[in-house]
Amino acid sequence: MTDRADATTPDPGAVVDPDDWFSAVIGVVESIPQGRVMTYGGVAAALGSRASRGVGKVMAHAGGELPWWRVVRASGHAAVGHEQRALEMYRVEGTPLKWSRAGAWRVDLDAAEWHG
Repeated sequence: MTDRADATTPDPGAVVDPDDWFSAVIGVVESIPQGRVMTYGGVAAALGSRASRGVGKVMAHAGGELPWWRVVRASGHAAVGHEQRALEMYRVEGTPLKWSRAGAWRVDLDAAEWHG
């Protein structure tokens, strides 16, 4: 299944004005559908950038107002310190997860990653 971009999703090939980076990151994060995730690097790539740490900085400042649980580390793990709340949201939204024998979990990126 492929997802189509809507009018609020930035053109992946477009170069983003640094002054508008904050708004652009917010736009991408808000466009991630329920049950799907993007990595920090994936959000940056959607903006024509490799600045995954810059995405992290935006999420640190505005994340509480966004569906922050839909942005994960490259390993599929939720943001450090927010794992339990993220797990609750993944269960509500039906986000595919992978579980280890020891009971550890992470998002199944093969099934849940969205490329906007």
